[in-house]
Amino acid sequence: MVVSQAHKRILLVEDNYPARELLSMLLGGVGYQVALAANGEEAIQRLSSSEKPDIILLDLRMPVMDGWQLRARLKAEKRFASIPVVVLSGLEEAGERSACLDAVGYLHKPVDTSELLRILTTACH
Repeated sequence: MVVSQAHKRILLVEDNYPARELLSMLLGGVGYQVALAANGEEAIQRLSSSEKPDIILLDLRMPVMDGWQLRARLKAEKRFASIPVVVLSGLEEAGERSACLDAVGYLHKPVDTSELLRILTTACH
């Protein structure tokens, strides 16, 4: 059975504007509904004021509230704790350390788009 991505919502939390826009266009082009946040604080605001996403793509190194802080907050709040998270990071040690974030996937930047789409298809069933 092929799952339609047309109604799957992604929250992309990424502080790098070009990377955020590129990923948003890529994901929107294959049918995902993409909401954007430039840091963890914006992500919390978006989560509190709109429909819950099916998955969160999370950068770790960001200003205001980084990905580690955001993930801890999401895990602590019952209404957000069950949202799957895919970590996107350029940090070399992030892959090993992301295990403590209970992420459903980890991608090293620059992101391999085919691998990202594979993870999303699996996680957004």
